[in-house]
Amino acid sequence: GSSLEPEEHSMEPPAAPEEELPLTEASGPAGCQLFGYVGIEAVLDQMKIKTMKMGFEFNIMVVGQSGLGKSTMVNTLFKSKVSRKASQPGQEERIPKTVQLQSVTHVIEEKGVKMKLTVTDTPGFGDQINNENCWDPIIKYINEQYERYLREEILITRKRKIPDTRVHGCVYFVPPTGHWLRPLDLEFMRRLSKIVNVVPVIAKADTLTLEERAEFKQRVRASSREAPGVPRVLPRPQLKPCILQIQADLKTHAISVYPQEDFDLDPDDRALNDRIREKIPFAVVGADQEHQVNGKRVLGRKTKWGIIEVENPAHCEFPLLRDLLIRSHLQDLKDITHNVHYESYRVRRLNESNRP
Repeated sequence: GSSLEPEEHSMEPPAAPEEELPLTEASGPAGCQLFGYVGIEAVLDQMKIKTMKMGFEFNIMVVGQSGLGKSTMVNTLFKSKVSRKASQPGQEERIPKTVQLQSVTHVIEEKGVKMKLTVTDTPGFGDQINNENCWDPIIKYINEQYERYLREEILITRKRKIPDTRVHGCVYFVPPTGHWLRPLDLEFMRRLSKIVNVVPVIAKADTLTLEERAEFKQRVRASSREAPGVPRVLPRPQLKPCILQIQADLKTHAISVYPQEDFDLDPDDRALNDRIREKIPFAVVGADQEHQVNGKRVLGRKTKWGIIEVENPAHCEFPLLRDLLIRSHLQDLKDITHNVHYESYRVRRLNESNRP
């Protein structure tokens, strides 16, 4: 009983059950899980090679009175003579009558990674009897760098890579008086924290005893926990007075220093930044001379009673400052400068230009 009609053969293979030939396995709304090696991770190597060829740019500003060791601190950070010297040996140093900004640019290289480093110093800041509006030249300089970048960015034919001269971080040196912040310190950081990342440090912390250093830090922090208009209350003896007092002054005067709490989006970043904020302001000691300690060459300051090792956490908090500025938050400093401070300036300038 075979049929005489020719059989129709389909060119398509027989359909298999859908679950037998899965190409991917859905793992949620974010994407899918691959069953073989694709090579997506090679993008990281491509980015690394391209970035190393182009190099990095980092611009840092140091602000403080003369004699607080600003140049020495920058040289200690980068372990090279990258900052200016105020005067030549044997010559008398002249204090400028007004704030003068001086920038020095170097290209430093480490293990094939090149970085164009620009250090901006502010001689004359806080050295006069009348320091009224001494922060104006600094604010003007920072805004000028934003304006320069904005003009390059809005051109019809733009450069492939716009030169970045914007200040990514401002290290403010607080004198080691052992008391609370001066009105000059508060007013400067209040104004500058709105346009740049400000990192306060206690300069020449080796002039303070451990108790005085802890008390000074508590004074900064304690005031930051007080509401505006509330009279200052002396901290309890069992607290570390100095640190809290300085932090208190910062919050009372609405001073948001780096790292800012408003930008902690990731829980891990928030936990890390919380530990950093507990140590701010950093009590630092700078030194650009090496000494022999237990058979090792270390950077430090030699005194009659011993050698203060700069990179020893038991002696000062310089390692914390170095890690913040270079090893852990350098890219974050640049991102906040571009996405927050520069963006605020750009919006304000474009709104002004669009007004009739």
